[in-house]
Amino acid sequence: MKIHQRQDKGVQIYEVEGEINFHNSPDLRDRLHEAIARREQKILIQLRKVSYIDSSGLATFVEALQKTKKYQGHLVLTELMPAVKSVFEIAKLDGIFSLAGSLESGLNLLRSPG
Repeated sequence: MKIHQRQDKGVQIYEVEGEINFHNSPDLRDRLHEAIARREQKILIQLRKVSYIDSSGLATFVEALQKTKKYQGHLVLTELMPAVKSVFEIAKLDGIFSLAGSLESGLNLLRSPG
C-alpha cells in the first residue's frame, strides 16, 4: 500500500494505492492520526486505486471518522472501486460515511457551507 498526501485549499487529501489489510492498515491509521492530531477540519481519502479492503481497513476508517466528528471535522471517501464499495455496503457503512464518486465532488462536499 502507498499513501500520497497533499493539501488543496484547506483540504487534507490522502490518495491510497493498493490493498488495505491487516498488515498495512496500521500505517494508514498512523497517517490519518497525524491529521487528526492537528485537528484538520477537512480530510478527503481518495480510494480509486484501492483494489481490496478488509475489516481492519474498515475499522481504520471508522475510527478516523469518529475522531474527526469529535472535534466537528469532516471526512469524505471518494472514488471507491466496486469491490471496495461493496465491502462498505455489506458492512452497512455506506450510510455512515460521506461518499463521493469523484475527487471534485468530494472537494465540493467538504467546501460547501454547513
